[in-house]
Amino acid sequence: MPIWNGLMAETNAERILVVGPSWVGDMVMAQSLFQTLKARQPDCTIAVLAPAWSQPILARMAEVDEAIALDVGHGEFGWRARRRVARTLKGRFERAIVLPRSWKSALVPFLAGIQQRVGFTGEQRLILLTERRKLDRSMLDQTVKRFVSLGLSADEARRGDFACPHPRLTLDADNLAALKAEHGLGQRPAIGMMPGAEYGPAKQWPLAHFRSLTERLIAAGYEVRVLGGPKDVEAGEWIAAGLSHAHNLCGKTRLADAVDLLADCRQVVTNDSGLMHVAAAVGTRVQAIYGSSSPLYTPPLTSRADIHTLALTCSPCFERTCPLGHTNCLNQLDPERLMLALQDR
Repeated sequence: MPIWNGLMAETNAERILVVGPSWVGDMVMAQSLFQTLKARQPDCTIAVLAPAWSQPILARMAEVDEAIALDVGHGEFGWRARRRVARTLKGRFERAIVLPRSWKSALVPFLAGIQQRVGFTGEQRLILLTERRKLDRSMLDQTVKRFVSLGLSADEARRGDFACPHPRLTLDADNLAALKAEHGLGQRPAIGMMPGAEYGPAKQWPLAHFRSLTERLIAAGYEVRVLGGPKDVEAGEWIAAGLSHAHNLCGKTRLADAVDLLADCRQVVTNDSGLMHVAAAVGTRVQAIYGSSSPLYTPPLTSRADIHTLALTCSPCFERTCPLGHTNCLNQLDPERLMLALQDR
């Protein structure tokens, strides 16, 4: 039986290396690919090559047998690190699936001599991949579809009628109990709030709206948990400062902690972000806010989601900052709309 510590057990089943994405949300969506591979080959082993930060998320995916850290910063080439990792992978895998479209992402499987290497065309990867697939954006109109398609035969992928199972992260009840005791949580039903979005401000609902909604929720008898990374600490404080039963947990919890804390929430209010996909993958109802991005392209993969978008003529623009300077697609989305949606569930 394969084990997590980096030494995979002897097996005659196919050994697959997946080169994973570099964003939290994309990594959660990649679980749909892992689920598809395991459904078709229950005895296969799946290893995921990805940034070190992703290991806590990968550890919550039952389908992943091994996580291999690639210690290269976002945007860095990291030739030495890639070559070093490739040496450790020689002879270990029959197939590699490369999810990112960059040249450098296909380098490790090539250097490791993995015989089958599949991915989409991009950045002149002619010699790095043995099977280069053209990305049909009209057929593969969602990120999750693109990921899953690379685990299928070319004919199946071209037909486009395949299913994409929803991600489902495992939970740690003991960790949740410890977190609730440490941070004084659980006195009221909890609503999660995620004000961050790594991509940029054109995906971020105004903090004043989050604050207004928090005040209304507390008055209605809820506890509010603001979650995010170290970059979101100031935003979390802006939302929660001075409010009883509002907890700014930004920067105080790990990514794995967010999995358990979000699963314990009744609902979450979130921008289109990595934590939105985490919340969807633990089964919590999601109130998802879209500004510059599109729910058609990166929807929360759950049947328990309400989408909030104004669908202005200028959106989605997919820009990091509003090119018109007003961000009306988010500013004009009133907190009252979210409050009504929360109360309706």
